[in-house]
Parts: sequence; structure tokens; C-alpha cells
Amino acid sequence: MANGTRAVHKEVLPNGLVVITEPMEHVHSVSVGIWLRSGSRREPAELNGISHFVEHMVFKGTARRTAEDIAREVDSVGGMLDAFTAKEMVCFNTRVLDEHLPKAFDVLADMVLEPKFAPDDIAREQSVVLEEIRMTQDNPEDLVHELFTQNFWTPHALGKPILGTPETVSAFNRDTLQKWFRQWYAPNQLVITAAGHLTHAQLVDLVTQHFGGSARSADAPAEPAPQAAPHITLRAKRELEQVHLCLGVPALPLTDERRFAVSLLNNILGGGMSSRLFQNIRERQGLAYAIFSEMNSYRDAGMLSVYAGTSIDTAGQVIRSILEEFRRMKDDPLPEDELRRAKDHLKGATLLALEGSGSRMNSLARYHMYFNRHFTPKELIAMLEAVTAGQVQQLARDFFAPERLAASVVGNLNGFKLTRDQLAF
Repeated sequence: MANGTRAVHKEVLPNGLVVITEPMEHVHSVSVGIWLRSGSRREPAELNGISHFVEHMVFKGTARRTAEDIAREVDSVGGMLDAFTAKEMVCFNTRVLDEHLPKAFDVLADMVLEPKFAPDDIAREQSVVLEEIRMTQDNPEDLVHELFTQNFWTPHALGKPILGTPETVSAFNRDTLQKWFRQWYAPNQLVITAAGHLTHAQLVDLVTQHFGGSARSADAPAEPAPQAAPHITLRAKRELEQVHLCLGVPALPLTDERRFAVSLLNNILGGGMSSRLFQNIRERQGLAYAIFSEMNSYRDAGMLSVYAGTSIDTAGQVIRSILEEFRRMKDDPLPEDELRRAKDHLKGATLLALEGSGSRMNSLARYHMYFNRHFTPKELIAMLEAVTAGQVQQLARDFFAPERLAASVVGNLNGFKLTRDQLAF
């Protein structure tokens, strides 16, 4: 099917694999992604980190290629090969010149269809991932975000670390990895998207050639929605010079019709250098070098959080200043000129992102997995422009209640305390 002014085409193979393309005649590149409809939130506690570990192992060799072959074949044509694991998806992607699409897709398909899972490779990669976990523990900004997320969603798997834990990663073996791989790397669990200088028929032919004979796996069972917990967590790390903190509240799922109002609220609060948090806490008061807010939204839940790094002497003042910005968002009418600036900022970011084949390939997959449809730029801008100042303020009133507020603090605390009373505003 074609969709609106952008020629977006979709086809579902008999085995359930979804193929979506968007031809872009004015570019010379093609970006292709193979997406799994599963991420770390699908993992049982004893297998925490297995999605990320399998993503690593897919690069370690197949029946036809060594790890070096995989890297060399894409490098030899000037292409890029990458992957990531998130809470609700895993993606393997490549970007090459259009003439090299068949070769690059052959490499990508080989990786996700026939990984070897050699025992020696598993042992080496366990050491690599354990170092990755230690690196996160040594990075205070990463650590405070991980601590905040874990406690915010506990005991749901959405709160578990994507990397896993030293205990779970150390226990992975070939049989465990292969069982997980067979369950999730099946055509009915996959979406393949491409954007750039190609035709839909061209990609469908490539996908059918490589994946057409693959068998479906059992459909995944439904899972319960997470429930947020308004925790307060402090962790002492005496070697740190700063205190790193996160404050946050439950927000909205990614598919909620009010998502554009949430994006504007986040942008105004702490989404850039002109935001209220940045201007007040960094520019006017000089209390922090890094401070920002961010939205993390999932199919059935969401979280709006604020991060700041500051000294132990000013941590209390930073928290009070953040709470004051929450109160202002709730109680004070939002000026129309501030809303206009936020809309123009998000409008520009949305349209600029669509200029690249990689961004379009990404959006094709996400729109399908979360909405089962495509949105044109015109539709996105219209939904953004329809948001009113009153709708943004109402969301702030819904979100920013002291009893909903969670907090995590990491640093050389030196007697620093944070109580529920201190989070009242």
C-alpha cells in the first residue's frame, strides 16, 4: 500500500514477517533494519540480559562467516553495520550505497538466521558484557538512571537492566541462548524496514529469498502492565566529586493520544538550552553543569524524569528548584509565546530527522510496532499544532503530585538525607 504523500509500502509474508519500505529517489543510500518485537522486558528474572547478549553473539559468526568476515564485508563497500537492544525491541541495521544492498542484506540476514553460538565465543563475550556492566557502575550518570528505573518499575521486568547482572550473564550457556533465539528470532516476531534508493519489490524479493522458508514460532503471551513505585533511593559512592540525582513521575504510554502534549511539556520543562530547568538552575543560579528532563514511554506505561549533577552542598537547593518548576508547570498558565517556541523546536526536530534514510527506516518500524500504521509529516505537525496551553498544564497537574514523585541520588552523600516531606511542593 502507498500512504499519503510519502510512498510507504507494506507487505506481510505467509509466515508472518512484515516488510515495510519507503523509496527515496533523491538519495544514493539505503538503510535496512531487522527488528524484533521483543526486548529486555520480556525476559524472566533468571534470564535478565539475554536479549542484549544474543544481540552481541549474532556478530560473532555464522555457519558461512566469521566475525571478521561480517565486519570486513560491510566495511569493504563503505557501509555501516550496527545493532541495539532496548526495553521493547532489538534492531540490527545497515546503511550502504544502493548498489551494495544485496550484499549488505545477505550479511544482515545471515547474522540473524544462522548465528553459531560457539562456546568459546560465548565465554569471551561474557567477559565483554561483564566489563560493560562494570563500566555502567563506574559512570555515575548511568548508574543513577539505572537505579532510578529499576526502583521505579520494580518488580516488573521493565525495571531490570538491559545489560543484565553479573550473575545472570555469567550463567548463560549455548543451550539457553539457542532456546531464546528460536523463540524470538522467528518471522512472526520480526519486522524488516528499509528506506532510501530502492524499490519495494526489490526488498520483498531479498526478504523472501532469505526468510521465506523460515517457520513461525508460538505467539508471545500477553504480559501485565507495570505499576510505578514512588521510591526514594540513596546510594553512597565516596569516590565521586558530585551528587547525581533523578526525580520523576509516572507519565503516559507511547500510544496515548496526548503524547504530543507530553512532548511539549518535556521540552518546556527541560528539553533543551532554552528550557526552564536549564535557564533557572544552570544559567541563573549556576547550580549544575548538566540538567535536563526526558520522557521514556512504552506501549503500556511511561515515565517523565529530571537528571542533575551538582555538589553535595547545593543538592538540596537543586531539588527544591526542580520542585518549584514542577509547581510552576501545574499552577501558572503557560504563556503562548513559550508554547510557540516549543512547538517550533519539536517541529524542526521532527522534519530534520526525516531527511535521512536511517531515521525514516527507524520510524517505519516504530510506527508499525506501536500504531500498526504510518504517519505522514503533515499528520505529525497537525497533531503537534493542535495542542493547547491548557492541555499541557492539565498534564502537569496530573503528573506532578508529591505522592507520585520518585527520587534516586548517587554520590559522596556525607550525611545527606532525602525524605518524602522534602519532596512536597
